[in-house]
Amino acid sequence: MMPQERNGDEAMVILQTLLCVMREKNLLSRADIEDLCSRVAMRAAQAERDPIPCCAQAANAAAHEMAKIGDYIGKHYGGKHRRI
Repeated sequence: MMPQERNGDEAMVILQTLLCVMREKNLLSRADIEDLCSRVAMRAAQAERDPIPCCAQAANAAAHEMAKIGDYIGKHYGGKHRRI
């Protein structure tokens, strides 16, 4: 069995890679990635009122990780920022 802190590492690697591949193939724009970052952060900020139950700590960790992924993809692949 895997240690508790490693649960989800495999899924994280798959999802990070999927986001990069989708951006590389222009299936996602930089604006799409920024929108996703924003939505994850919003969900983390409102975890206790979220209609889809989630752990507040996990939601905050997801928002932090998504911000790192968004920064990496933005720097590596470039593209136009989303309109606010």
